[in-house]
Amino acid sequence: MKPVAVVLCGCGRSDGSEIHESVSILIHLDRVGLKYQCFAPDAPQTEVVDHLSGKPVAESRNMLVEAARIARGDIKPLSQLDVNAHAAVAFPGGFGAAKNLCTFATQGANCTVRPDVAGVIRAFYEHKKPISLVCIAPVLAAKVLGTAAGGPGCSITLGGPGDAANAAAAMGATPITKAVTETYVDEANRILTTPAYMCDTGPHGVFTGVGKMIDALAAMLR
Repeated sequence: MKPVAVVLCGCGRSDGSEIHESVSILIHLDRVGLKYQCFAPDAPQTEVVDHLSGKPVAESRNMLVEAARIARGDIKPLSQLDVNAHAAVAFPGGFGAAKNLCTFATQGANCTVRPDVAGVIRAFYEHKKPISLVCIAPVLAAKVLGTAAGGPGCSITLGGPGDAANAAAAMGATPITKAVTETYVDEANRILTTPAYMCDTGPHGVFTGVGKMIDALAAMLR
């Protein structure tokens, strides 16, 4: 089985990839016997946040360098991600997904997605390979594959009703309400999502929901 590509974008919920969600993906992939390779854009984060105070700080950090903390150093630039060499792709959430991989955090439905990220999503979709997205990351699929962008539309989780779900609908996606311990599979588009910290929850709920998503991914690949 070819490995699953896991796309990170820093290290930390406020300015990069959410650590609990990222690690849950890696643990569950390992649990079901799926190999993985981590990737991240080799570019600066949109901002750097002091996770103790919650306030932005005047410094610059590189997404690839910071994400290497989660990947234990085994990570490659996103530019090296070859769809033909991977069975599926997974995106954890965190504000980095909405700040670094796209501009959803500031522009909502009018956001743009980094061209390299959009290219990865389109490539896996066109090759009919599964795309897994956690927490706020499903907005990436909504923007790239939504009917507003001329795509097929897709069904995704974002917790429940709210601003994010409304924005996803405006982009031409269908928000599906799911609890943190649940996942949703858009069989037609081979997109798997789970709400994680879009819900008011703790790490065990996130771990459980991500586990169900990875179980569904493994079933889809086998």
